Amino acid sequence: MQKAVRWWVAVAMLLVGGGLRAAQAQPISGPYVSLGAGYDLPQNTAATPPAAGFGTGRLRYEQNGGLALSGAAGWALGDGWRFELEGDYDRTGIAALARTPLTGSATGRMVTYGAMANAIFDLDIGNRYVFPYLGLGAGYMWTRLSGAAVTSGGARWTSSAIAGGFAWQAIAGSAFPVPGVPGLSVTAEYRFRDITAGEAFSGTPSGGALKFGPRFDHLFLVGMRYAFDVAPPPVAAPVAPAPVAAPAPAAVRSYLVFFDWNSIALTSRARAIVAEAASASHRVELTRIRVNGYTDASGGTAYNQALSARRAQAVAAQLVRDGVARGSIVIRAFGETHPLVPTAPGVREPQNRRVEIILR
Repeated sequence: MQKAVRWWVAVAMLLVGGGLRAAQAQPISGPYVSLGAGYDLPQNTAATPPAAGFGTGRLRYEQNGGLALSGAAGWALGDGWRFELEGDYDRTGIAALARTPLTGSATGRMVTYGAMANAIFDLDIGNRYVFPYLGLGAGYMWTRLSGAAVTSGGARWTSSAIAGGFAWQAIAGSAFPVPGVPGLSVTAEYRFRDITAGEAFSGTPSGGALKFGPRFDHLFLVGMRYAFDVAPPPVAAPVAPAPVAAPAPAAVRSYLVFFDWNSIALTSRARAIVAEAASASHRVELTRIRVNGYTDASGGTAYNQALSARRAQAVAAQLVRDGVARGSIVIRAFGETHPLVPTAPGVREPQNRRVEIILR
């Protein structure tokens, strides 16, 4: 088991420290929450006999799998890394107990709960619908025995005690963004958890404790994650529907304003271009100023349509601040259609993230 753990850590550090540095930023940034539910499949656990009458040697606990629940709140940095605090709850059954050369029996239930601090790295593999991730976590877990009884070699011991210990986990999963609901993703993941400190449970008769060795759990979870800072569809002034074809080239002059990925913020260079367009509009006779918004192909179609409208509205607002009458501006949103640089679906292309100002 130790060899497997060392292999997992080595692979995770190699990927995060090397190849993943070329990955593009994750699809979320800022605060998020997540919930998961699934199945806890515990490994058999070695234990030290609890009291006089059990003799020497080691016992082997066998457990039934059971319910696993998890909830977390975290912060994504926007560069692939995110950090979270997590609460866990698992409920498994005690199925049997064995020792060599004697055999015995065990019954009862084990409830494990606690908290973990996780560091997770999201991978951008170029697919807008699948975002794998790897992570490591550490924390403290408590285990409560409920109606536990151990019988071996004529001795019997019972307990409903609570004990705890340091724990760590390795995480491998994937998030699947829900189309049409910005910020919401379905998640599926596997976790390997190790409660490393031996948990010692007092019981009856007194005079000894049942002490577990390291406990290993394999958890399989599905859930939901919601990121708060992913922009929802805009609620703003009406936007003219996009025409079937690109606008006809009847412009007196046109200006291009470019944007960062998934952003509507105007850079200093973008504000200078808008100011230049506003100044030019005062020097020519115009019937209208068209402000057309576009995105690249890295998001969902509906989300890209809304994002292109928000970009056009941001440029129009800056034009008004620069002295252009709002009534002379016509806003249109084209989403990911009419790219300057044709790309495959899901590709992030800076030249396609733009707003075009057309003076007619």
